[in-house]
Formats: sequence, C-alpha cells, structure tokens
Amino acid sequence: MNSASAPVWRVADLLAALSGTLSRQFAQVTVDAELAGFTRAASGHCYFSLKDADGSPALIRAALFRRSAAALRFAPQDGQRVRATGRLALYEPRGELQFVAESLEPAGAGALYEQFLRLKAQLASEGWFDAGRKRVLPSHPQALGVVTSQGAAALRDVLTALARRAPHVRVVVYPSVVQGAEAPAALVAALTAANARAEVDAVLLVRGGGSMEDLWAFNDPGLVRAVASSALPVVCGVGHETDITLCDLAADLRAPTPTAAAELAAPPREAQLRELQSASTALRDAVLRRLDQHAQRLDRATLRLARPTQALNRQAMRLQALQQRLRSAVSRSLAVAPARLERLSQAREAAWQAQVTRHAHRLQSLGERLDALAPQRTLARGFAYLSDDQGRAVTRAAQLSPQQSVRAQLADGEAALRVEAVSLPLLGPEGAL
Repeated sequence: MNSASAPVWRVADLLAALSGTLSRQFAQVTVDAELAGFTRAASGHCYFSLKDADGSPALIRAALFRRSAAALRFAPQDGQRVRATGRLALYEPRGELQFVAESLEPAGAGALYEQFLRLKAQLASEGWFDAGRKRVLPSHPQALGVVTSQGAAALRDVLTALARRAPHVRVVVYPSVVQGAEAPAALVAALTAANARAEVDAVLLVRGGGSMEDLWAFNDPGLVRAVASSALPVVCGVGHETDITLCDLAADLRAPTPTAAAELAAPPREAQLRELQSASTALRDAVLRRLDQHAQRLDRATLRLARPTQALNRQAMRLQALQQRLRSAVSRSLAVAPARLERLSQAREAAWQAQVTRHAHRLQSLGERLDALAPQRTLARGFAYLSDDQGRAVTRAAQLSPQQSVRAQLADGEAALRVEAVSLPLLGPEGAL
C-alpha cells in the first residue's frame, strides 16, 4: 500500500471515528458476566469491571450512570454474576474502551459466591453456626488478644479504640497474614497459639475491608472450624458492615468493623468507674440504714425498760459511742475509696504505657533488621541484578548467549550490556563438575 496516499489522522479525529463505528455496530449489547471492583461514587454513578465467570483473563471496564443506577433492584457485589445491557463506547480523553450499561440484573451467583453458598450450607449442616455454641464475652476483661496482620490498619484501629475506651486492658497481638493462599493456615496457627498460651480473656479476629477475593481466607473451612472450636471467646470483625464471611457466622460475636470489635469486647472505663461509684454509694447507704435501724431498736428497748434507769443510760451512752465510732470508721473507709481507685487506675495506665513502649521498640528493631536485608543494600555491596530483554532475571550462565543484550541494575542506576562470550563449566560423565 502506498503510504503517501493513505489518510493521515489527528488523534482526536481517529478516536471520534472509532467511537462512531462502535456506536453504530454495538448500539445495544447484552453481556453475561461477573462483577469485579464495584464502586458507587458520591455523584451516584457506579463503576465496575465485567469479566467471564470461567476464569478467563478477558475484562472490560464498565459504567452505570446515576439515572440507571437509581433503578437497580438489588445491591451489586463483587463476584456476583449479572446480565448487563448497554452499548460499547470509547472514552476519548484516554482512548479507553468501556461498556456503558443501561440496565443491570442478577444472572445467578458468580463462581466465588456460589462456592461461598456451598461452604455455608456444608458448615451449617455440621453445626458450626449453631446458636447453642455461642458464648457470652467476659464483662470485665483484663487482657484481649488480636489476630491480624501487624502492619494492617485494622490493628491500629483496634489499638486506638482500646486506648481510648479501656486503657487498663492489656493487648496481646498474635500476628498473621490475612490475605492470600497462606493466610488460612497462618490464621489458624495464630488462633491456636492464643488458645495454647491462655493469657487473654477473648480474641479479636480482625481485618480491614476489601473485595470478596481479598476476604476469602475468612471463608476457609479449616479456619471456620478453628473459630467455632476455640476455647477462648472470639469476636470477628472482618471488612465493613456489608461484608459477611463464614468466620462471622462461626464466631461468638460478629462486629461490623475492627473498631466495633474492640468496642464490643471491652466496656468503657468510665462506665466501670461509674459502677464502682454506684456500688460504693449503695454500700454506704445500706450501712447507714442498718445503723439507723439499730438506733431505733435501742430507743424502743430503752422505753420498755423503766428501771434501772442509770444502767440503761450507761448502756445507751455506750451504744451511742459505738455508733459514732462505727459511723466514723465507715466514713473514713468511704473517703479513701476514691483515692485507692485512682491509684489503681494510674497503675494500670502506667502498665499499659510500658507495654505500648515495649511493642514500639520491638517494631522499630524489626524494621531496622528488615531494612538491613533490603535488595538495595545488597547492590551497594558490589552486586548487580541482571535481566534479559523481557525483564526476566538472569541467574545462570546457561541463560546467556553471545551478542545477547542484558540490563544490569546497580546500586546507583542501570547499565545496558552485551554478552561477548559465555563460559560454562565442563560436566563429568555423570553430570558432576
């Protein structure tokens, strides 16, 4: 073809032409697919991706604008299989193909959701979700365990809530990964360690929000059985309020968020102090009432005894003195009670601060050790990282050939190299050097 006679397009004109072609050829399309990354913006528009339910990597970005979104008759969720009707369009500012949905209807559960329902039915038939298995949380815990990732925002939320709400409660963290193929086994190991050490009154199993795929570890049957079989009461706070996992159903108590899990597990310190003050007041009133009752009985007995008046007077004076001493003793005891409660509170606060300081120092030490193992440190010692044209790591001489281009990553930059020769070690008759 003669390139001189071919038309020369402006980018905007080419995109406009493509957009027009798409609009004519795909004016109305119905797609049976699975939802992924569904979000609803503050404007009311919904954005998501459509992918095949058979695991194919094919994916197209889609949008459901506010007017159409207002007509939805269900709450879309990631992994849900839907039937979307709309048109293909080209988003010209970025040259991106997108599917503009005009209607969205459920078309049966997606693969993950179907698996979720199967696991739920299986575990329910085994009795792991029975209400009779649920236990009441301790009303005044002294220590709480937290099973989550050490670097997760969920852990910071729990620690912040407990520091504000119940600073006297000791916190023990049982670290674990919370996402990926290794997460279920790690979470079971952390929960098992908490039960074996028996140093806390209850365990909080927490993680921040995410997609159904991100939270899938908390649907693992092994972890669900471990949660239901735990000797320690378990509060499960995974994801956001709308996220439901099988661990939520097996736990003794389900919290909508990690922060809510901390609040449900530890009553506020102020409420406990009010309870103590109320008990102190009730005890003082009861003692005073008893004293008044005895005084009245004494008065009635004195009136019934006409003679000898002197002996009665002496006994009355003695009883009055004893009454006064008892009143004074009770008053002194009640006077020092608030100060003693304050000292106990300060001691608990100091212990908690010391615990937080120790954990902070330990985290800092671990961070320094991790930094010492960073790849950049290895490059700084004179090593180099080699990769071929496809970006694959070169670790053996057998991967190289003369005149091949390679790239070397050094401590302060990169260098493009060409192989002059490759020397491989000679192998013996049995493959040994």
